[in-house]
Amino acid sequence: MSSYVYGYARVSTRQQELARQLDLLKNYNCNEILTEKMTGTKANRPELNRLKDKLRPGDTVVVESFSRLGRSTKDLIDLVNYFEEHDVKLISLKENFDTSTPQGRLMMTVFQAFSQFERDLIVERTKEGLKSARARGRQGGRPKVNSREITKAINLYHTEQYSVKEIVNMTGISRATLYRYLQK
Repeated sequence: MSSYVYGYARVSTRQQELARQLDLLKNYNCNEILTEKMTGTKANRPELNRLKDKLRPGDTVVVESFSRLGRSTKDLIDLVNYFEEHDVKLISLKENFDTSTPQGRLMMTVFQAFSQFERDLIVERTKEGLKSARARGRQGGRPKVNSREITKAINLYHTEQYSVKEIVNMTGISRATLYRYLQK
């Protein structure tokens, strides 16, 4: 089976024209070009999702520039990683980026390093935030449930005279908590 070359073009508003991007992609001899007229800040871009569904290992995605593909640096890195994981080559004409070249693979490594760095920073900030909250007396986690109310709820449940909704209203514990303690 031969590989397929997909072009992807996007403009932010209905008034903007796709012509310049389409000309560049047609010159690249794409087998199929998917176009979208919507802001890149939208997480749900139907044509990009359609493109991702069509891709097979060995295929190529060509874009006029990275700005047409990702809504943010993180989104772009996630998409580049997605293509890499699915053995799909990515080419950006403006940035002269091609993941099948040594330079492109180097840039992929840099992208992935930044992505990991960002994840590590988030984890570090979360740990610092929890430590700071504990220092101020906040414990976090699920609040403790009154054991008397749990016992009462379980006893009411076993009488088979009340619905779960009625038991929840009488005891003030949640339906999920009741079921969790019933499973124990």
